[in-house]
Amino acid sequence: MSADEQRKLAAIMFTDMVGYSALSQRDEKLAQELLEEHRRLLREIFPRFNGTEIKTIGDAFLVEFGSALEAAQCAIEIQRALAKRNADILPDRRIEVRIGIHIGDVVHRAGDVYGDGVNIASRIEPLANAGGVCVSMDVERQIRNALETRFEKLAPTELKNISVPMDLFRIVLPWERPGTPVGQTQAKSTSRKFVLSVITLALLLIIGIGCWWWSEQQRRHATSPAAPSAAAVPEKSIAVLPFENLSEDKSNAFFADGVQDEILTDLAKIADLKVISRTSVVQYRDKAARNLREIAQQLGVAHVLEGSVQRAASKIRVNAQLIDARNDAHLWAQTYDRDLADVFAIQSEIARTIAEQLQAKLSPKEEAVVEAKPTNDLLAYDLYLRASEIDRTRASSIGTGGAEGAKQEVQLLEQAVTRDPAFVSALCKLADSYLYLYWLNDRSAPYVDLAKKALEAAARLQPDAGEVHRTRGLLYYRGSLDYGPALAEFALAKRSLPNDASVPFLTGMVRRRQGHWDESIRHIEQAVELDPHNVALISELATTYFILRRYDEAAKTLDSALAWKPLDFGMAFIRGWVDKEWKADLRKWKSVVAGDAGPPAAPNDLISARLTLALLERNYHAAQEALDTPGLAEFDDNGFFIPREWNEGIVAHGLGDNDRANAALLAARQRTAAAVAQSPDDARALIVLGQVDAALGRKEDAIREGEHAVELLPPSKDALNGGLMMHRLARIYAQTGDANRAINFLQKIITLPNGLSYGTLKLEQDWDPLRGDPRFEKIVNSLAPK
Repeated sequence: MSADEQRKLAAIMFTDMVGYSALSQRDEKLAQELLEEHRRLLREIFPRFNGTEIKTIGDAFLVEFGSALEAAQCAIEIQRALAKRNADILPDRRIEVRIGIHIGDVVHRAGDVYGDGVNIASRIEPLANAGGVCVSMDVERQIRNALETRFEKLAPTELKNISVPMDLFRIVLPWERPGTPVGQTQAKSTSRKFVLSVITLALLLIIGIGCWWWSEQQRRHATSPAAPSAAAVPEKSIAVLPFENLSEDKSNAFFADGVQDEILTDLAKIADLKVISRTSVVQYRDKAARNLREIAQQLGVAHVLEGSVQRAASKIRVNAQLIDARNDAHLWAQTYDRDLADVFAIQSEIARTIAEQLQAKLSPKEEAVVEAKPTNDLLAYDLYLRASEIDRTRASSIGTGGAEGAKQEVQLLEQAVTRDPAFVSALCKLADSYLYLYWLNDRSAPYVDLAKKALEAAARLQPDAGEVHRTRGLLYYRGSLDYGPALAEFALAKRSLPNDASVPFLTGMVRRRQGHWDESIRHIEQAVELDPHNVALISELATTYFILRRYDEAAKTLDSALAWKPLDFGMAFIRGWVDKEWKADLRKWKSVVAGDAGPPAAPNDLISARLTLALLERNYHAAQEALDTPGLAEFDDNGFFIPREWNEGIVAHGLGDNDRANAALLAARQRTAAAVAQSPDDARALIVLGQVDAALGRKEDAIREGEHAVELLPPSKDALNGGLMMHRLARIYAQTGDANRAINFLQKIITLPNGLSYGTLKLEQDWDPLRGDPRFEKIVNSLAPK
């Protein structure tokens, strides 16, 4: 040992502020404020028990004590002080910490402390509950007769990177005993007056807590997603949390995600289990902020699996542990040190063991699926994992920024299937990506033919695979709007993919197109149950309510999700749109445009929102500023391509520059007519051409084009877009000055889903030619919120 080192026996305390990382993402200012208060409060307590602060690590403290008793007394006092502080504080402003204590050899060097005492204390701390204290057996042995408290032994668990198994204990804090208020001393008294005071205080406390609990439940009911009751949570249910990447090369994080994802995928194919989709668990990547019981309650499961992956050259270490989140019991844990080539065997072994632990019944087919290797080519697997990460990011958000990501996926997946033409999962995902690009109205490449080719290759290899049926259903749906065969394929896919949220979601989307609205909602709700924190699914559920003018349900669905993800631009924008359509109220929309909802998925989304808001307010100077924003792309309105020049023409006309307006609209017509010439049966392009012609005063052309577009895509063929087509035809009638035809048509379609709303008719300029007509005003008033 060098001269500047000192070795000694010491008690080491690790503290960690619960939920700090998650709070920082939601409200950085509040997080910093609470962190500083937390540090100030704890630093006042440490010296009272002869504790020496070694260092802070983010929101954590490393503190040294001369004895285990002093460390334990300090920990209890910290939790007492915080419990008293939190008693009258709103939940989002509480400060809760976890504390771990171990006693062992430490080495002081250059102002820092090292050794097993430090390492073990840091591994113990995460096992404490929020507001709790966890200690090693060595600490418990020294203090059990010195403290008036009791200890609960934890279920056996392996501490990461600690080779020797350890018994761990939870200190049962004094106020956790029934009838003992926070802050009450342990001294006993026979004084009748004191006893009566305690009883009175306890009754008042119970009444106060009851009132708080009732008001808090009312608030949560209004602002938070409904958590399933304990009785409603299936026993055989699990969430596989993101695995920690312990590799020195941090770029290997995608590989750790891949290991987690394959385990999740294997488990999800077991019909006897309920398995939460990965989109909803990815937000719990921050291990320091995890509260497993809360996570399980939020996701509606009884169990969680967590672990870590360390990859180095041709070796891999995977650690996994299964926890019953209802009582924090560790049911199973295992570390696998294998060659990298064995990664698929490890994943299958973990999935099989979890199924056994949860007593899930596997059919012979399910056993075969769990054991199967996706590919023998690890480089192809790497490419697939990188593409999957892009896909998950795109699929779990809303906005117009998905095309570039999908093109990157295609490049990676094309390389993967070139390396391994028998890689079925990659072939299906490649076909899905082609169809997504086609769905975005990109008809410039033969995406449908490319998707068919990839699907046929997968079907030759595994004709009965769930992925093959799902992708074939997607091909029928997105490639040709052939709803019957699509539903049949999704039904077949569900047999092999019982926990895949995309299957009921896509079924719901098809049912929505068919106008089976109640069925659509039921299937989308099933998808949300399997993927409860998937923003895209939640937004589609809210949108379906919105289409049916069930505005209150749409608003509650979005408000519930925004309670746990307040900075989601897409959801906040839809929430603003609901108020606009429902009440002609633009306040929430203005808040989104002002930046209160966080950054959008793509800059164009924010610019489009600013432009539309400016047009609704007839603020043409602000609209021009939005149009002049550098990097502005084309506009997309619910799948209807809107040429940039159309908006330029509308804005120029509003500014009184008719020559510039006419030139812009003629350019818009030229581009839209070219699109129609390329795809004459594209009803959405044709109706846009009709609207451009209406703006140009080409009345006969506009009406002919609009009416033909409705014939091509009526509500009977597509209940979702058919309503929009009728809606746009009504606009054409109004824009061309045919008031009688416009009003008669409005009266005909007024109750059609996805058609007209109070806010649309009240605020949008296309209806200005009808304002003042009593018949039109009567229609507007009939849609006003009651």
